[in-house]
Amino acid sequence: MKPTFTKIVATIGPATSGRDRIKSLMRAGVNVFRLNFSHGDHAEHQQRFDIIRELAKENKTHYSILADMQGPKLRIGHFQDEQVLLKVGQNFRMDMDETPGDETRVALMHPEIFAVLKPDMTLLLNDGQIQLRVKDFGKDYVNTEVVVGGPLSDHKGVNVPDVVLPISALTEKDKKDLAFALKLGVDWICLSFVQQPEDVQMARRLIGDKAGIIVKIEKPSALIHLDEIVDLADGVMVARGDLGVECPIESVPSLQRRIVETCRLAGKPVIVATQMLESMIHAPVPTRAEVSDVATAVYEGADGVMLSAETAMGEYPIQAVSMMKRIIAKIQEDAYYGPAMEAQSLPKDKTVASAITYSMKKMVKALDKPACIATYSVSGKTTLRAARERALVPILGLTPDEKVANKMALVWGVHPFVTKNLKDMTAVSPVAVETAKELKLAKKGDEVIITAGIPFAEKGTTNILHIATVE
Repeated sequence: MKPTFTKIVATIGPATSGRDRIKSLMRAGVNVFRLNFSHGDHAEHQQRFDIIRELAKENKTHYSILADMQGPKLRIGHFQDEQVLLKVGQNFRMDMDETPGDETRVALMHPEIFAVLKPDMTLLLNDGQIQLRVKDFGKDYVNTEVVVGGPLSDHKGVNVPDVVLPISALTEKDKKDLAFALKLGVDWICLSFVQQPEDVQMARRLIGDKAGIIVKIEKPSALIHLDEIVDLADGVMVARGDLGVECPIESVPSLQRRIVETCRLAGKPVIVATQMLESMIHAPVPTRAEVSDVATAVYEGADGVMLSAETAMGEYPIQAVSMMKRIIAKIQEDAYYGPAMEAQSLPKDKTVASAITYSMKKMVKALDKPACIATYSVSGKTTLRAARERALVPILGLTPDEKVANKMALVWGVHPFVTKNLKDMTAVSPVAVETAKELKLAKKGDEVIITAGIPFAEKGTTNILHIATVE
């Protein structure tokens, strides 16, 4: 199978924790491993992290490790009988009384929710399956009318659409998890419950440059500030779960497209997540709709597509990854894939770096698809610029920094490789050619397009374009 451009993100959990399982996931095509800090303890995450790094070293391959912070979880309390049935039109109260609830009321120990309520506002419970209309409220209670009823059990989630809640994106638990993840040396931190740019700025103060920040877009308020949030972040995840609860579900496909396009224009990696092959939690094959869902993300130019419960707790985790790999590979063979990437024309800012990468893409077409593009970058910026163009050939991302190589494993089309510090272009060209041969990205007689920035020691410069022939 030819190298695929779109990367596969797999969540590690009880179904895939052991060394043999993780090795099988790597063989099946995983590029990025997600540690979900909503589940498991630090010892479990440490063990999984160590296994991934050990296997990566054995395989001489780079994998990104992403630590996903839980974020604030707004939940109701518990019921006397564990579950009640709410009927349309009935009254239902939520308050700060921790007494077990019944069909008329339940505890809601979140004063920040009561602080933003307005008459006739909609509250959603249990992933939007229960819909309530606010009738009246105070600082520690709300009386509602049930608009959409159904069964409701203990500790179900609460969503408050269309408002910014006075709550931090990082809880005390998150801050402990964040400190632990950074000490481990993860490549990316995934930030949940982002509502506004200030949430990203606060996370940056804690994280610095120790890891890249991926913002989960799951709140409607984040969409209002999308451009600014993307600018502040290092990457984005389209978290379609909560997004589909708090926004009209029919709007999610267009929102996904908008978010992916915004990230593409900014040159920031973007992951499409949630329920991509959901049926494969219990079935050996996906539905046709799920296959089309993955295909849509690939056609849109997403850097990564993510598996959650499918690999964390599913019955067919390896098959799910293999299926996702097959879908990506098939789309890449489609005659419409190239035109789809071409149609996503990017604005050209008047900089040397943009001129170089724009010329690089034109050169790929003029040479009738060279074997690969090779970038040499200390910071990874040159590699990101090359990937942004979606030139439809593999990108060999050369860097002297192991951390940068690990991060670049997430980026569309990039095959990271750590090399020694190179001083000038005469050193880059032979290294690029030999590495492309070693990784089977090129063979004798092929052409390799090389981009880099001089002086090499400075970050953020891209000012050289060179063509080398493989001897």
